[in-house]
Amino acid sequence: MNNRIDQRFASLRAQGRKGLVAYITAGDPDLDATKKLAAAFERAGVDVLELGVPFSDPLADGVVNQLAAERALKSGTTLHGILDTVRAIRAGGCQIPIVLFTYFNPVHRYGVEKFMRDAEAAGADGLLALDLTPEEAVTWEKQFEASPLRLIYLMAPTTPDPRIAAIAKRASGFIYYVSREGVTGMQQSLANNIAAMTAKIRRHTRVPVAVGFGIATPEQARAVAQHAEAVVVGSAIVDRIAKLGGAPDMVEQVAGFAKSLVDAVRG
Repeated sequence: MNNRIDQRFASLRAQGRKGLVAYITAGDPDLDATKKLAAAFERAGVDVLELGVPFSDPLADGVVNQLAAERALKSGTTLHGILDTVRAIRAGGCQIPIVLFTYFNPVHRYGVEKFMRDAEAAGADGLLALDLTPEEAVTWEKQFEASPLRLIYLMAPTTPDPRIAAIAKRASGFIYYVSREGVTGMQQSLANNIAAMTAKIRRHTRVPVAVGFGIATPEQARAVAQHAEAVVVGSAIVDRIAKLGGAPDMVEQVAGFAKSLVDAVRG
């Protein structure tokens, strides 16, 4: 089935380019800002937008994304509201591929089948459930087979070879390689095994590999892009949203930073 994620990576491959995946927390500082940021990111050339679903217990997130989730929840953000925002983004003509980045609890409470139907109808393209292991996702995967939504899986430096092979066979959209252990957050230096790990993953699949966790600057993004089909930047973008707060040019400044990352990855 046609899917914006697949189409974008096919286009990048045809052009010999690398992609940028930008992460923000939906509803930070509010859902209207999320809608405006999506459109601004598309104009800046961002290839995929990850919308984080705010959760009260974000165990895999560092302080920057934890505080973003807190702000989003305080602003009244709900999963229903996020799907309405995705629908509004599409209604405004924005075609940037959108991945919903969530913990499984909000989806479970919403109802898995209902969530999948509503996410597809709203215009989402993929789902990454951060704490849902492939072993626990078997039933869910069967539902995805009849859906244009892509189920994105994580791999980490600690993922053993047999597990890499097993996950790779089930991957769709792209594989999110978490380049370092621990929680999300900006880092001063890159992990030193990115090239080896992405090469190992590619031995098992042709699905694109996107590398994230800790990438904070255009220089770091450019370096990682040598070894991946796409680079994921989250905390560095979320941190700018937090620092700019309610500034009237927040969207333009954040999109400007995203553009510097796009240029670095493409260069």
